[in-house]
Amino acid sequence: MALTTEDERDFGEYFSARYDRVRRVAYLMCGDWHRADDLAQAAFIRLARSWRSLRSHGALDAFVRTCLLRSAIDESRRPWRREQAVTSIPDEHLGERDPARPLDESTARRLTVITALQQVPARQRAVLVCRFFEDLDVAETSEVLRCSAGTVKSQTSRGLDNLRRALGDAFDDVTPKALVRRPNDV
Repeated sequence: MALTTEDERDFGEYFSARYDRVRRVAYLMCGDWHRADDLAQAAFIRLARSWRSLRSHGALDAFVRTCLLRSAIDESRRPWRREQAVTSIPDEHLGERDPARPLDESTARRLTVITALQQVPARQRAVLVCRFFEDLDVAETSEVLRCSAGTVKSQTSRGLDNLRRALGDAFDDVTPKALVRRPNDV
């Protein structure tokens, strides 16, 4: 079904207002800005296809979040995604950043957590992102991921354990607060 001019305008306004936020969530899920763009675009394409059939335009955020997280989980299961991730970038590829100038503490901490988050299995990572970045409660997370509240709780616990293990000694006090988004954060 083709969108009317009014629908196109409404969709365009929604897209402009939400794209950056959706892209950041996608980045937390996959750890790569290019793949995050692909995931965000896929979620918005799905929204555009369903725009006229959605009954409540107040539920658009939930619809896009659900599309995004399911796409990210499905994408992680594809065979070509089982490649080895690069854990460090050689100095010659750092570009204009001066390697002698250290990152500030909050940026370094955030990058360390994001890197460790990529070592957590996709489903557990999705639960952690929903719970602590998107600030959804257990019921909302179970609805988005189509699983039971008990599954959300167990995946949260296992995900946090895996995140702590991935971080190793980087932080002795890793809490879910490390994933909470502050203004201008990734």
